[in-house]
Amino acid sequence: MLSVHGRKPAAVVVEPIAKAAMKLGLTPNKVTIIGTVVTIAVAVTLIPTGHLFLAAVLSGLFAAFDMVDGTMARMRGGGTAFGATLDASCDRITDGALFAAILWYLIYTMDSHPVTVVAALVTLVSSQVISYIKARGEASGLRMVGGLIERPERLIISLVGVGLEGLGVPHALAVSLWILAIGSLFTVAQRLHMAANQKVK
Repeated sequence: MLSVHGRKPAAVVVEPIAKAAMKLGLTPNKVTIIGTVVTIAVAVTLIPTGHLFLAAVLSGLFAAFDMVDGTMARMRGGGTAFGATLDASCDRITDGALFAAILWYLIYTMDSHPVTVVAALVTLVSSQVISYIKARGEASGLRMVGGLIERPERLIISLVGVGLEGLGVPHALAVSLWILAIGSLFTVAQRLHMAANQKVK
């Protein structure tokens, strides 16, 4: 939902950052790669070691690079097919790293209840499926716009859960994971329903 409705409000902050990055000689693809590498490093080093609040704050900040590269591409007159493919691929990698780090924390650091681990696994897998349905549908000529839990919602809910858990709020991470697991499964069904009710022109 936020990916459809949140671009204009975010542009007030993102556009100046994009302009500054271009003045430094950075390209959209370089920003994509930098953001991906740093976000993965933050997730896999801070979350498993229990530095949850810092991980949530830093992950949220560097996740904004996902908007900066797209804004830069538009300012340069439009992105390339490779740039779009790179961006989508890096999104999947960073999502996988985030939830893999959360799983590591749940299993090896916290010795969490298996039910919570299941919620994290469901979220990890379904998040990839949601993105795949969109990509495959659009490749087939379908219009795949919207959904209950898209990437912005997934990041916000998971990082809020991580951050609150780091501040000592009981069960915050488990609750956020179950919200994501249920919402993501619903979104998988929602997007398949979109695809089933369209005809390729």
